[in-house]
Amino acid sequence: MAPNQSATGRTDYFGFVTSTTDNGVLTVTFNRPETMNASTAPMKRDLVELLTQAQMDDDVRVLVFTGQGRAFWAGDDLKGYEHTQTAATAPIFGGHHNASGTYNGLRTISQAVNTAVRHLDKLTIAAINGFAIQTGFSFALACDFRIAARSARMGSATLRFGLLPDEGGQWLLTQHMGVAKAMDFMMRKRIVDADAACELGLVHEVVEDDQLPAAAAALASELAEGPQVAMRMLKRSIHLAAQLTWDQSLDEIASKTAITDHLPDAAEGVSSFVEKRQPQYNAWLR
Repeated sequence: MAPNQSATGRTDYFGFVTSTTDNGVLTVTFNRPETMNASTAPMKRDLVELLTQAQMDDDVRVLVFTGQGRAFWAGDDLKGYEHTQTAATAPIFGGHHNASGTYNGLRTISQAVNTAVRHLDKLTIAAINGFAIQTGFSFALACDFRIAARSARMGSATLRFGLLPDEGGQWLLTQHMGVAKAMDFMMRKRIVDADAACELGLVHEVVEDDQLPAAAAALASELAEGPQVAMRMLKRSIHLAAQLTWDQSLDEIASKTAITDHLPDAAEGVSSFVEKRQPQYNAWLR
């Protein structure tokens, strides 16, 4: 990608395409429907690159992730493992050929995707259009908001293959559900429909299938018009709040408030309230 090029300027990503709107919403659509958008190492590497570029691109305010076909992201492409391939079709960059390869592959590629989306300051939305399984399910849980089509189904279910939720799924599920429910969900290999996922607190909203794009776009537009600096700092503070003590969390939010209280958006927020009008935030981005 060329220096200073917008994160949306590239069109040759592996496994997904991107599009943007004028208000700074970047939509990432996984586009391997013939494999139910199963992920490969090149796809994960490109996702990390895209997220890194989006972090640095002022034109990007909110990211939406969704899929083509019957799946959002139905786990890893198991045919991509070296031990299932011939020498002629094996990946160029090694893989799960031994314990060290598995460890390094997870830490360097697979886990880096969820780390990147969680570390992204911009808000993220998973618009779950279909199956979100294993890796795809963990990725959706790593996003800030999740809207599911009513026909969507999701779960970890890695134990069905004798595998582990190795992209951080166990941590994410425990954060969302607590230890007891996460234990039941993973050990019993549950795959649930959208309504059950909503009851479990795994998604924020369920909509009819044909309403998913509009619902995701409406939420993205709402978030894109908010005070971006304050929202990004609040996102980080919310993530930290789960790990800090009460006193640490007070100090942490005070240090961020010392910045946000003195930004133009704060003055605009107060002025718009006094003048009884809608605030016009983010003048610095226009």
